[in-house]
Amino acid sequence: MNIKSLLLLGLAVSLCLFAVPVSHGAEPVTAKVEPVIPTEVIPLLNGRDLSCFYTWLMDAGYEDPRRIFVVQPDGILRISGDGFGGLITHHEYANYHLVMEYRWGTATWLTRKDRARDGGLLLHCQGVDGGFGGKDGQPGPWMTSIECQIIEGGVGDILVLSGKNAKGELIPASATCCITRDRDGEAVWTPGAPPQVFPRGRINWSGRDPDWKDVVGIRGKNDVETPGEGWTTLECFCFGGEIAYKVNGVIVNRASDVQPNHGKILLQTEAAEMYVRRLELRPLKEMIP
Repeated sequence: MNIKSLLLLGLAVSLCLFAVPVSHGAEPVTAKVEPVIPTEVIPLLNGRDLSCFYTWLMDAGYEDPRRIFVVQPDGILRISGDGFGGLITHHEYANYHLVMEYRWGTATWLTRKDRARDGGLLLHCQGVDGGFGGKDGQPGPWMTSIECQIIEGGVGDILVLSGKNAKGELIPASATCCITRDRDGEAVWTPGAPPQVFPRGRINWSGRDPDWKDVVGIRGKNDVETPGEGWTTLECFCFGGEIAYKVNGVIVNRASDVQPNHGKILLQTEAAEMYVRRLELRPLKEMIP
């Protein structure tokens, strides 16, 4: 990348916070060392471009040759799902209330063509792009992070993803959750239950159906995600080492002593078509839920 491109990308990042329409940058720009703590609403999607983000795909790096991420003329982001990776914010963020409005499309792809429609938000991302999920020395699609899972039947599951830094060293990640175990031994968030530290793995949301199966169109009897292709509101509250997730106004999961407790935000493409009409950060002065 030449000096002119770097200057343009730097301008894009600095203006991102004010939702100025500038071009989408293909590679990350490190403009701030300290995480941004919102003092006003920060629209990560501004309806015009993807200037707050760069792209990372497992098979294409910082390019998006198949145009997986496209802002449509109506201002809604379409994620085709044709690949594994994500849109990643240039900035790191801390102490925020994230609001996302999304709906599923109909297309599914690749190894998940017949599986539950899948996506996710990775919070507090640290380390190198592709530092989590790779095999045989190859980069993966994700980063060290705490995931808010978005999958049919499992919206609001917490996943603890511990990946690597630029030196190939493991970056610790962990979350403490109050859990019980279902009949298959899976961890389920249960308020008031004994807390357990998770250095990796999944904590299912409180109402996840024990009969859940990884098939397209699955829906549990207690699911609060909007059915079909209706719009769902997902909220993530992150304050210090605490996180909590709401789906359509219902608290579905919570953790404390979360590490990392700040970082970039990654919106996944994970082989399912998805539309996003709102993704914004709001100020959070204390843990609300």
